[in-house]
Amino acid sequence: MCAMSWEDTEPLAARMRPRTIDEVVGQEHVLGDGKLLRRVIEADRLTNIILYGPPGCGKTTLAEVIAKATKRNFVRCSGVISNVAEIRKVCERARNELGGPGTILFVDEIHRFNKAQQDVLLPYVEDGTVVLIGATTHNPSMFVNTPLTSRSLVFELRPLTPEAVERLLDRACTDAERGFGKTPSRFDPDARRFLAEICDGDARHALTALEIAFRSTPPSADGVLRITLDVIQECVQKRIVQYDKKEDGHYDTISAFIKSVRGSDPDAAVYWLAKMLVAGEDPRFIARRLVILASEDIGNADPRGLSVAVAALQAVEFVGMPEARISLAQATTYLATAPKSNRSYEAVEAAMADVQSGAVQPVPEHLKNVHVKAVGKDRAPDYVYPHSYADAWVQQSYLRIPKTYYRPSDRGYEATIAARMASLRAADAK
Repeated sequence: MCAMSWEDTEPLAARMRPRTIDEVVGQEHVLGDGKLLRRVIEADRLTNIILYGPPGCGKTTLAEVIAKATKRNFVRCSGVISNVAEIRKVCERARNELGGPGTILFVDEIHRFNKAQQDVLLPYVEDGTVVLIGATTHNPSMFVNTPLTSRSLVFELRPLTPEAVERLLDRACTDAERGFGKTPSRFDPDARRFLAEICDGDARHALTALEIAFRSTPPSADGVLRITLDVIQECVQKRIVQYDKKEDGHYDTISAFIKSVRGSDPDAAVYWLAKMLVAGEDPRFIARRLVILASEDIGNADPRGLSVAVAALQAVEFVGMPEARISLAQATTYLATAPKSNRSYEAVEAAMADVQSGAVQPVPEHLKNVHVKAVGKDRAPDYVYPHSYADAWVQQSYLRIPKTYYRPSDRGYEATIAARMASLRAADAK
């Protein structure tokens, strides 16, 4: 084990938090020169702010940068441990100090406050007693009360790019005050790049892995501590998949999965399938989405697609994980490589639109159930049984006002359907 030249009690990720806005890495879309959030911080003209983004993207960091930049009192609460009494006490103290520098109330994980707790904040936010900065990994439009979001600027922070994470790692390795700058070390470029990519945009995860590497790796004979790819892979153990099954990660990933299958890219589709399975997504949810896709996006271009998807759903129910991943992969790759047609979907949508618009056609007399035909009316044409004729087809109307809803494509088996329908319509026109 290497002897460190410094003593600390805080984790590296906490020690390396930026102290000024210029030290913040990433988030150029809200912190770049001339951007609104940067102007607000630099001018100390704060309004209520909600910072929304995945773990490790810098929400708490930004709040602390604001705390250092502002002349106002800064009070920090947690949505996990704070209660109504504490919130009210902080806000009442801020009200008693009105006329002074003002108070910024930072609520970390504000989505964990229930409705009653959020409602307590509202009057203090509304009358300017406190300036609220809320941080959340959950979509504010769903997990933060509308009255609070309507009185706040909502900034969505993005996962850090690998390049941004590499800059943070280099800073931690060279900073003699807060990082490992006093320890002679070499961080191999391939190891740094691997860690920057494997952390999934989470700076905290990357810095924690780096700290484990420095603490657990003995120096070489020359006294230099070498952080190699093998060392980093051992420290990381496995990729932490950013995937909240109740939030955006869930919906974004299933969207990418379905769009990859629809776009006939089996490789991308299998990747998104794997990400969902590794993250613990319910395989039945995935299978149900494949059943929908088989009809919506493939349809009669390959009628077997629906059978494959339904079979995969049954396999998931019958076999379970982890073996069901194989059935899901088979269905995914089959549907991704199948010819595509959404004509069945378009047909029912068009027909439903007609019905909903009020264009409801009565059932023609010759198609009605014989037991409910009106008595005493002029005799309607009799229904003609198609199987009594060649090719099980006979010229006969099935709508009082003919409409064409289903227009087969020229792809896959649907091309055969299109040719047959064209032949029947030609005969019907004679």
